[in-house]
Amino acid sequence: MKPDRPPAKAVRLATLTCALALLTGCSAMPSSGPVESDILSDAKSPATNTLGYRIVNVTPSVIDALATDQPPPLNTLIETATAADAAERIGPGDTLQVSIFELGSSLFGGVGGGTGSGVATQSTGSQSMGSVGPLPAVSADNLPPIVVDATGTVDIPYVGRLQAAGRTPAQLATAIRGGLHGLSQNPQVLVRIANDIANQVVVGGEVRKPGRQELTLAHEHLLDMIAIAGGEARLPQDLQVYLTRHERTGSVALTTLENDPQQNVALVPGDRIQVTYQPKTYSVFGATSKVSVVPFPISQLSLAEAVAGTGGPSDDRADPNAVFLFRYEKPEVATRLGLPVRPGAAVAPVLYQLDMMKPTSYFIAQHFAMHDKDLIFIANAKLNKFYKFFNLLSTLVSPTMSAAYLAK
Repeated sequence: MKPDRPPAKAVRLATLTCALALLTGCSAMPSSGPVESDILSDAKSPATNTLGYRIVNVTPSVIDALATDQPPPLNTLIETATAADAAERIGPGDTLQVSIFELGSSLFGGVGGGTGSGVATQSTGSQSMGSVGPLPAVSADNLPPIVVDATGTVDIPYVGRLQAAGRTPAQLATAIRGGLHGLSQNPQVLVRIANDIANQVVVGGEVRKPGRQELTLAHEHLLDMIAIAGGEARLPQDLQVYLTRHERTGSVALTTLENDPQQNVALVPGDRIQVTYQPKTYSVFGATSKVSVVPFPISQLSLAEAVAGTGGPSDDRADPNAVFLFRYEKPEVATRLGLPVRPGAAVAPVLYQLDMMKPTSYFIAQHFAMHDKDLIFIANAKLNKFYKFFNLLSTLVSPTMSAAYLAK
């Protein structure tokens, strides 16, 4: 005896009831994020938009406004009154070599002399052809190395204590010569910095040869000193350069430093250079192939390259009208965009929207520069939840429809 089959009418009723129940819960279907209408309505509601973010459609005028947002040159961040010839000035801790040339009687090397009319050195005499009489010998004496003390002064025999710090070697030589006036016959003085401690900078971080480096009369700039320190040890796009001078610090990306001569400032004694590893990344959420954090593959990355690098909007889920970029802008940038800024706010949240259904948007996206920690969100299509609903409904209804067919 065959078992009783359920009436086809009852099967259809059960199917309809199930469909209505699923349709009622359609809004509760899982989703990777809000749709465009949710984002737009949220921005207009003070109750939900507690950050006060504004939505800006990306247009050529927006690109122009953002293009003017360039980092200030380091020479405007680092104020200094240091003289241009600072690298050749003496400072505390320097070791000096002082040479004194004397004519005739010598304070430092004994009495020079000799016969004939030649010029003698080291207290010896010599005679040249055609001479008509003896000339006094010239002695050259090197004083022991002299270290400039913490007060910036040095002691010179027969002269006394002199201020050395802040002077050039030539200026100190003139001062020594003046001190020897009346004690030595026509003394000539040469001063050389044998060990330059004061005119150094410190280079650290991601360079191959960190340590102290001496400044020279070549007036080294920031890039010069990084090269002298062996060059960068990582990819340039991942490095940030910090310059500290007189207790003030400025920073610039290494790639910007390489491309902008204004950032490549001349160094002065006491500067500290730190090259730090700070890889730039951006995040991608929403209707894309994969939610991910993506490192910048190149130093200057556009929005078009960033979206393409993640596979772009999903064909079956994404709404190409609603590609959003979340960013905290500086207040002055938000002002240029015509957006209100909260008084005293350090940053202004801005939500940029790009409609990828318009061909012009692809041109614009090529000139929209990505920033570190930008967040890209590709909204789901409005029918995405219904698509998921009908897939689920099909899974549930197919066995029931088969049973109804067999019940006929």
